[in-house]
Amino acid sequence: MIDKNKILEAFKYRHACKLFDTSKSISDEDLNFILETARLSPSSFGFEPWHFVVVQNKELRTKLKDNAWGATAKLDTASHFIIGLTLKSPLMKYDSPYLKEFMENVQQLPENVVKGKGEMFEVFQKSDFDLTDDRKIFDWASKQCYIALGNMMTAAAMIGIDSCPIEGFNQKKTEKILKEDFGIDTGKFGLSYMVAFGYRVNEPRAKTRRKLNEIVTYK
Repeated sequence: MIDKNKILEAFKYRHACKLFDTSKSISDEDLNFILETARLSPSSFGFEPWHFVVVQNKELRTKLKDNAWGATAKLDTASHFIIGLTLKSPLMKYDSPYLKEFMENVQQLPENVVKGKGEMFEVFQKSDFDLTDDRKIFDWASKQCYIALGNMMTAAAMIGIDSCPIEGFNQKKTEKILKEDFGIDTGKFGLSYMVAFGYRVNEPRAKTRRKLNEIVTYK
């Protein structure tokens, strides 16, 4: 097992890097390691409602800049830039053929378990979490994708790679670009976040956080 102090050092090392060193590039091996931690991330019901687009084409990065005010410098300097997409309601609703096929073919569940899990998910959506419209379902699914985001950034920090999560963009306008220029089916996928990876130019200021006893209560 990994030493706990080394894990904490990675958390302290990680910061929202605003500017990356353009002379340094992440190796294919390291990028695949980061993406593998996303693939192995947990998700509610294990439905993996994510898709990741690695944007290395400079023209496509330039197109993204117009409506992504929080990503401008990162798009110019990051070694690798990833768009985090989330499956929309037509695929993530309890009665979608996609989920039934997913349980059968990906999760490899027997027919009786598929039926039972589907019924449980219906109750979960309708009652437990009140996922009663398309926006609510997308926001719930998007939460799962953020788990993968956190794992990618932590994994990157553990091997000395910097990152920056990005929500500074116009969602509708960017999704239009994704549809027209990236060939993304925006009927199936919505944009949740962007994240840049690379190597820092400047050292960050000291990390500030509240004390543990201010954020944790024991009962």
